[in-house]
Amino acid sequence: MSTLGEVVMIAALAGAATGLGALPVYVTERISHRFYDAALGLAAGIMFGAAVFALVVPGLEFGSLWEVVAGVLLGSVFLLAANRLIPHIHLLITGETDGTYPPISGSEVELEAAPPSSSPSGEGTDADARGEDVVPAPDDDLRQAILVGSAITIHNVPEGLAIGIAFAGGLESVGIALAVAIAVQNVPDGFAMAIPASQTGLSKPKTILYTTLSGAVPEPIAAAIGFALVAVVTGLFPVAAGFAAGTMLAVIFREMIPASHGHGYADEATLTFVVGFVVMVVVDVGLAV
Repeated sequence: MSTLGEVVMIAALAGAATGLGALPVYVTERISHRFYDAALGLAAGIMFGAAVFALVVPGLEFGSLWEVVAGVLLGSVFLLAANRLIPHIHLLITGETDGTYPPISGSEVELEAAPPSSSPSGEGTDADARGEDVVPAPDDDLRQAILVGSAITIHNVPEGLAIGIAFAGGLESVGIALAVAIAVQNVPDGFAMAIPASQTGLSKPKTILYTTLSGAVPEPIAAAIGFALVAVVTGLFPVAAGFAAGTMLAVIFREMIPASHGHGYADEATLTFVVGFVVMVVVDVGLAV
């Protein structure tokens, strides 16, 4: 059985892959809707495959149907609650501008950050109450770093939990397959996050640093928590695996799929979703046999 240190290291490497996806900010801060939506679709497909093959299926093998189902429901509710309560920026792509960034014609568009769901103190602003857009100050690097980092962290914590839970359940091959899948998924995920983040006022080095840390820090911490819980509490693996799968499924359907289907390129996003799912099938079969 793998040690806690080994699990933390594996999760940290998988999480740090978000930094690879952030590297293109040195080349461009503008991408087409088509490419952006396709990248989100690919990441969503890989995450969906990981949730099913590396979490739900093993959970059913080691526990009852109701344990896994209860875990999935709890995980999805937890993620939706965290998404609502934790101040963060929903990073979206839009062709409309309000003067903050210069409008761009053709297929290239600026990436802007949608208004945070609440203020950093946890209280909604007056503009939020009126339903108005809240455009963050471009020079407020610290606040933007916190909000952008929170958004990516919400996505990465479930992945870390999943890795720790798999290894704690004695499924080393499944844990490795899951870590590889998450690392692959984190590259387009980091890209999809870093390009809009660079438009909030963060410098390119800071964008890459925060994007990398947002995966390399919370994922190993979450992996350690998941590993410890399952290793200490006998029989917790089925519920814990379902919980991690539920959080990942909630991220996919609450954030990733809607964001990839709002610009007229739903077919491209759907195709790359299927490709991502196939990638996870290949990874799972190749490493978990």
